[in-house]
Amino acid sequence: MKTYFITGGAGFIGANFIIYMFKKYKGIRIINYDKLTYVSDIKNLKCIENNNNYIFIKGDICDKKKLFQVFQNYSIDYVINFAAESSVIRSIEDPEEFIKTNIQGTFNLLSVFKKYWEEEAGGKDKIKYLQISKDEVYGSLGRDGYFTESSYISPTSPYSASKTSADMIVKSYYDTYGLPINITRCSNNYGPFQHIENFIPMTIFNCIKGLKVPIYGDGLNVRDWIYVEDHLRAIDMVLEKGECGHVYNVGCHNEKSNIDVVMSIIKLLNEYGRYNIKDNVIYYIKDRLGHDKRYAIDPSKLYNLGWRPYISFEEGLKNTVIWYIKKFSN
Repeated sequence: MKTYFITGGAGFIGANFIIYMFKKYKGIRIINYDKLTYVSDIKNLKCIENNNNYIFIKGDICDKKKLFQVFQNYSIDYVINFAAESSVIRSIEDPEEFIKTNIQGTFNLLSVFKKYWEEEAGGKDKIKYLQISKDEVYGSLGRDGYFTESSYISPTSPYSASKTSADMIVKSYYDTYGLPINITRCSNNYGPFQHIENFIPMTIFNCIKGLKVPIYGDGLNVRDWIYVEDHLRAIDMVLEKGECGHVYNVGCHNEKSNIDVVMSIIKLLNEYGRYNIKDNVIYYIKDRLGHDKRYAIDPSKLYNLGWRPYISFEEGLKNTVIWYIKKFSN
């Protein structure tokens, strides 16, 4: 029985990943280690909470002693680190928790995994550590081009700087100790379970509740959007096929400006929710500090492993809007 130790498994992507893995594989065990911060919700996993192969442990990756206890108690094949402070705006207002969790927490987890790898796995590549990262570590692009795995790292916010630091620590553990690691850097995710402070669920909520939708600056900042299920399949593939020590970018070439995303959401809400939302729900506010203009990912390296995105932006956004209509209408 393969055992997956997942940190941050009650959050948006982590919870979706746990559900996905239990649907895809029979006879696996998943240990969900989550601090249960404001962005986590254990109710996201209600559909699998009675699975005998699912174990939930409330814990913080900054708690090194507790991490040691988990690794002593279980035979672990894969570690997937989703746990992170991830709000850019919150990182600008108060960076300290981001430095603590994203850097010190990652270091703690790596240190414990290294000891386990050396003592229990005999220093072999039969187990693996995967760091879940973000395209924001690369900084901002101009109008043309794409981020590749060899692109220059240039974070512009405390959040992205903390994620960059974590990535570099993870990579150093491969370069120095030969630790079997991978790093994935994904574009903007969307889908079920995402916290309301994020752009797409916030827009849906405000529209449904008759509130204004704030947009930073001119609304022309561009992001490459990926439906969460496509990201989950990429993570699974990198775990199984990724070459140790390598970084893999995960993107879909779904570049959309913020204003275009909002207009698409309004159209879908009016169509599937039978609302009558007008364009004047949008209002522009002062741009936030360090707001990168454009992100775009080249996923060619991941394509070479056999991965392809299955879900178009239009289909994924429709699924997402319908899911949140049900959630916010209750």
